[in-house]
This record gives sequence, C-alpha cells and structure tokens, in this order.
Amino acid sequence: MPIYALGDQVPTIDPAAYVHPDAIIIGSVTIGAGSSIWPGAVLRGDDGAIVIGERTSIQDGTVVHTTPMSHTTVGDDCVIGHIVHLEGCIIENFAQVSSGSVVLHRAVVETGAIVAANAVVLNDMRVPAGALAVGAPAVIKENRARKADIELAVQAYLHKGERFRQQLRRID
Repeated sequence: MPIYALGDQVPTIDPAAYVHPDAIIIGSVTIGAGSSIWPGAVLRGDDGAIVIGERTSIQDGTVVHTTPMSHTTVGDDCVIGHIVHLEGCIIENFAQVSSGSVVLHRAVVETGAIVAANAVVLNDMRVPAGALAVGAPAVIKENRARKADIELAVQAYLHKGERFRQQLRRID
C-alpha cells in the first residue's frame, strides 16, 4: 500500500487497522484501531492533520483532505461511504456520511447524524445529533437519522476489514 511521509509529516496507523493495498495515505494522517481504509481512498494530510478514530470505515474512492486552518477529524464508529469528499470538517463519533456526499470546511456532523447520499454540507454548517442532512445544499431533517443503519454498517465493515486482512491475496 502506498503510505508516504511528506517531509516531517509521517502517517500513524494502528496495527489493528486495515488499509487496502490500493488506498493512499500521505502525511499527517492518524488511523485508529479497527478502522478500515478501502480501495481508491486517498487521505492526504499535507496542509493539516487528518485523524480517523477507531472502528471507522473510509470506503472506496473517498477523498479526505484538510486546509491550513481546518484539520479533518472523523470520530469512532463512523461510516464514510463510497466516493465521499471530506475537507476540513469534523465528523463526530457514531455518524454516517453516505455515498457521494461532500462535507466542507468547518462543518460539523454531530453524533448519530447521517448525511444522505449525494448531499452537500456547506462551509460552517452543523448537522445536529440524530438529524438527517439531505440535498445539495443540504437541508436538515431533525430526528430522522436511523441509528440502526449506522450500527449495521459499522459492524459490517469491522467484519469486512478482518476478512480482507486474513483472506485478500493478489493473483496476477
């Protein structure tokens, strides 16, 4: 897997995390235990730090970046879907950002919130705990997040990470 230092910015990856061989990790990136980083994901901590908590999945094709003023933090037990873009934002513990979504500078997705597929959470926006953010730009639907969906996806990706760690092998 391509893991790069950038000057004195060196990634820190917990040995219990799973990073797919086709993911790219650059610079000031920290990945917690039990988390999984999937094919085509790019975590580029060049302008600031990226912190991924424990048991969080960063799925295929997702880009996580920072700005010089805003680091990107993703908490524990989060689900970051396929082809998501996170930039200079905070995703609190036990939250989901669904496939194709964008969460921008200084935005906060609170605990138990879900950003729906293809939603765009603009700069400085806050998705309250338990809310669902839908649309582009995102509109907040209070108390509409289905926590069972987050729990199911967190557990599924914990199992997938372990399965891939044990069984993935290149055959070409």
